[in-house]
Amino acid sequence: MVTTPRPRVGVLALQGDVREHAHVLAALGAEVSLVRRPSELAQVDGLVLPGGESSVIDKLSRAFGMREPIRDAIDAGLPVYGTCAGLILLADRIVDGIEGQQTFGGLDVTVRRNAFGSQVDSFEVDLDIPVLGPPSVHAVFIRAPLVEATGDGVQRLATLADGRVVAVRAGSLLGTSFHPEVTGEHRFHRLFLDMVDARLS
Repeated sequence: MVTTPRPRVGVLALQGDVREHAHVLAALGAEVSLVRRPSELAQVDGLVLPGGESSVIDKLSRAFGMREPIRDAIDAGLPVYGTCAGLILLADRIVDGIEGQQTFGGLDVTVRRNAFGSQVDSFEVDLDIPVLGPPSVHAVFIRAPLVEATGDGVQRLATLADGRVVAVRAGSLLGTSFHPEVTGEHRFHRLFLDMVDARLS
């Protein structure tokens, strides 16, 4: 009997809700590693950019020598999933970033940082997401970004009732404004692992 090796998925572990993502990925059968160095990045088949503080992760990625290796990996087709701050880091363009803030880029979108206000303006809502099918996704938005514009080839996976975009996919990149990892919602991570498997095959 031939067994298929488990995908090796890294979680960028510089700041943010690293543990929550690692728990979900492991529960779905992935081999999970925490990534802080270029040598660790080189050993994974996919990467998750967690929620947290995008400006802090940006600064730490440069301090740890990770910014260029991650950009190169994205350019080479590494599947990457970003939630909240991770979505900001994937965006080619950012609105309302702090002075000097940079992103890894790769996702042809414009993202507004803290689009819904401060921590006290956090909210929850149920979203119908056709690519995942029923039931609806219970989405938690915590100082969340918003996708204000998408380029050609970017699929809009989820919108709020007023049409504002909160989940996107383009090629090997996936991003959500909200935090599936904190609500027990595993289908976005499953979709991401399917993307990793497709690249490996």
